[in-house]
Amino acid sequence: MADGNPPPLRSFAQAAQAEVEVQPLRVVQIEGLVALKIIKHCKECMPALVTGQLLGLDIGSILEVTNCFPFPSRGGEDEDELDTDGANYQLEMMRCLREVNVDNNTVGWYQSTYMGSFQTVELIETFLNYQENIKRCVCIIYDPVRSGQGVLALKALKLSEDFMELYRSQSLSGEKLREKNMAWTHIFEEIPVKISNSALVSSLMTELEPEAPATQFQYYYRNLSRQQAQQQAWLQKRRTENAARRASGEEPLPEEEPNNPVFKILPEPSRLDSYLITNQISNYCSQVNGFAGQSLSKLYLMDAFHED
Repeated sequence: MADGNPPPLRSFAQAAQAEVEVQPLRVVQIEGLVALKIIKHCKECMPALVTGQLLGLDIGSILEVTNCFPFPSRGGEDEDELDTDGANYQLEMMRCLREVNVDNNTVGWYQSTYMGSFQTVELIETFLNYQENIKRCVCIIYDPVRSGQGVLALKALKLSEDFMELYRSQSLSGEKLREKNMAWTHIFEEIPVKISNSALVSSLMTELEPEAPATQFQYYYRNLSRQQAQQQAWLQKRRTENAARRASGEEPLPEEEPNNPVFKILPEPSRLDSYLITNQISNYCSQVNGFAGQSLSKLYLMDAFHED
């Protein structure tokens, strides 16, 4: 400074109030237990659609989801009374979680859907209501039907900034949409989801995981190779000893000892599992071949029509 005095020291509160550059949201990190609770709630209530609260922490470019709880089902007729009861239930749950020292910061909500039919006006209105108090929140969408087909249909969504600006200003005419170069694919933004488990949970899952047939065969061949090396070493030692005994006129010792643990036959694992897996793979390949054959036949037929 010009007068040589040191700059005034800022308090911690002043430093905390200073503007910090907001990083864009890049990953939604969900704990494994939270993902299982969401899946369980959505599956148990099928075919009804359900929702729940997401709790966690907003750290830099990562939104951590560390807990969740379901909302009461909306089975009554009085919507105003249900909304009041739902709000009271949410406040009571947050109070209880705070008392037991569990993360109770709201970071969004989750909801189930049916075959991807989640893009509705109600979802947009819910996003706007949440973002009045929470600058950055997400919605976890889970589709139990698609997940039952072998795909984990779990995704995290948020509204795009450009669309929120247009929606708040009620400027959704064709002219405004063309001016902002806004397409229907620009309404929602999908955020990558990462499932995270603590070190203790990962260790427990490793202990609980049964040995796969492939792993069992690896152990078998590894032990068999080690046993064969031990047998060769034992035979080499016995032959050297017998050569010395013959030189001294003594009877040689037998080179085969069935009671020796080195020559004990190792039990081979059952190949039933591998046979069944091979049979299943063959079945899948046959189905793929059948579907592909029908599609190719239709393509060749259409090509013939176009040529005529």
